[in-house]
Formats: sequence, structure tokens, C-alpha cells
Amino acid sequence: MDLSKLIENKNLTETEINVLNYIIDNINEVNKLGVRGVAKENFTSTSTIMRLAKKLGYSGFLEMQYNLASIKRNGISDNLNESDFVNSLNMDSLLKENSTQAINSLVDLLFQDDNKFIFIYANGFSGIIAEYINKKLLVMGKRCIFSNGTDSIGVFENNLDYISSIIVVSKSGETPMVLNKVITAKDYGIKVVSFTNERENSISKLADISFKIEDANKLDDRNLMPNTFFPKVLVLVELLVYEYYKRKKSIKNE
Repeated sequence: MDLSKLIENKNLTETEINVLNYIIDNINEVNKLGVRGVAKENFTSTSTIMRLAKKLGYSGFLEMQYNLASIKRNGISDNLNESDFVNSLNMDSLLKENSTQAINSLVDLLFQDDNKFIFIYANGFSGIIAEYINKKLLVMGKRCIFSNGTDSIGVFENNLDYISSIIVVSKSGETPMVLNKVITAKDYGIKVVSFTNERENSISKLADISFKIEDANKLDDRNLMPNTFFPKVLVLVELLVYEYYKRKKSIKNE
């Protein structure tokens, strides 16, 4: 596997490159080994592994492991080819990746009137999109709680009895803080709606309603390169709002 695009401008040491190669070559065993096991197999320290994760733009070892596994399955692309990027602007993929059933299921959820809250959660650039979703639903008259990584975990855990569903946005679909919220929600019978990239990922697997958006730059965790992932999430949200009002009008005319 060619690592040149993955490690470009990351200033990795020789030891860190060796560790990265080891993780990719043994990706199926790495989960069992854990950070200590990987360090031991490479005669280095756990701090070296964590430093490698940070340099690659991941929040920690687990997120690095999940993303490297996905990259190994799906390959690497930096999406600097002009025709590829222009093609990524095409919105047809939104409808190709997302079923009518998923769209209708979310509209069903928005019509529920149980006096409970919709909890909306995301971090980083995804947090900007989640905040937009929150404001959009608020002006539609929906009860919402918006939270991100800077908030106490208590904002979510102390309100579990008052939450009917959780909407999360995660470009990778593997963000640990988001994934933990999803797992907790499932344990409490709270419906999970996710917006992630189109690849197989942990969050979309757990979600009751999963929306997948093409991620044109799968290695770009810092959102440095041109990418239509976040704009397409917003377009999809507006499509969902359109379907909501279309149904509302239809019910009113019956």
C-alpha cells in the first residue's frame, strides 16, 4: 500500500513510519493488541503510537485504527483531479446512496409529538452542520438540544429520559466521542439518526436511520482540501425538510 499521500507533510519519524506500516499490515489484529500491544510489537512506547495518531490528524488510537482499516479497504485518493472534483458536485449521489425509506423514516420521526427532545451532536466541522440542523429544527417548532465536544458529557447523560432521538454528524463515521453517544443511545432505546460518509463505518451500522454522503477526500480529516461532504449534508437536510412540509401539506388537505 502506497503511504506517500497519507504521510505527506506529517513530519513522521522513521519509527512512526515503521509503526504505521505495522498497523496497516496487521490491521485485523491491531484491535486485539491495543495501543500497548502495538507498542510492544514495535519495541517502542505507547506515547509514540499516540503521537503518530495526532500527527495523522486523529483524536486517538481507536480513531486512527478505524480509519486506517477503511483506507486499506477502499484505497486512497486526494481528489485533486479537476474532473473528479467537478463530478463530486453532482447531487445525484445523494439520492443514490440514500433510500426513500430512510427519508420517510426521518420524516416520521419529525412528526412524532411525545414532548421529548431531539438531541443533536457533533464535533469539529461536523459541529457547524449539526448546529445548523438544530436551528433549522427549532424554527420548525421541534424541541432540540444541541451539544458538541466542548460540553460536559452530563448534557447528554443527565437528560436521557427526556430524549426521543439523537442526530449525529460524523464525516468518518468513527469519531470516538460521537460513537460513544450512539452506543449509549442504543442502550437506552433512543432512536439514532446518522449522517456519515458513504463507506461502511461503526456509527452508520448502529444507526436506526443512516444517511450516507460521498466523502471525496477520505484522508482529509482536517478539511484542508476541497470537499463537498459538508455542503451535501446541508442539501440533504433541506431535502428532508422539503419532504416534511410536503407531507404536512398533504395531511392538511385530506
